[in-house]
Amino acid sequence: MTTPPSQGNPFAQGQPQAPQQPQGQNPYAQGQPGFPQQAGQPGFPPQGAPFAPVPPQPARRKPSFKTIKNIVIAVIVVCVAVGGYIASRDDADQAGVGDCLKSASSSSDRMEVVDCTATDAEAKVLKKIKGHYSQITAETACRPVEGATGFYAETGDGEEFLLCLGDV
Repeated sequence: MTTPPSQGNPFAQGQPQAPQQPQGQNPYAQGQPGFPQQAGQPGFPPQGAPFAPVPPQPARRKPSFKTIKNIVIAVIVVCVAVGGYIASRDDADQAGVGDCLKSASSSSDRMEVVDCTATDAEAKVLKKIKGHYSQITAETACRPVEGATGFYAETGDGEEFLLCLGDV
């Protein structure tokens, strides 16, 4: 009995046959030092296998006591500044015709809006005129207003206006 000829070489009868590589395999990837044989497709790492471990996410730093303290101090300073600004504003700039006013204090020339039925109401706004007025021009502007007995002129940094005032 004769051995059948090997595939690809009909003259190789009787000679030892070389081991055959399975089809689809890379014959160069097998047995090379430094490249271990992996399961799956040779020459390629298996799907989903990482090449190196993923480093863990750095831990979030908690804000220090000093940072929290500085933020709280900044918020307090801003609140005090806003409160001081609001408290220092003259109420007269919010007054309209028909509102009643009183002096803010005996040492200042500022006026505050109060209820007209209040016992400390001193004057009633009869007319409000926008613009810059000196004492002479304010008296001249309020003289034609019926019932006017005085005036209050707001001049300076903010809105400038004149209030013609009468008795409550």
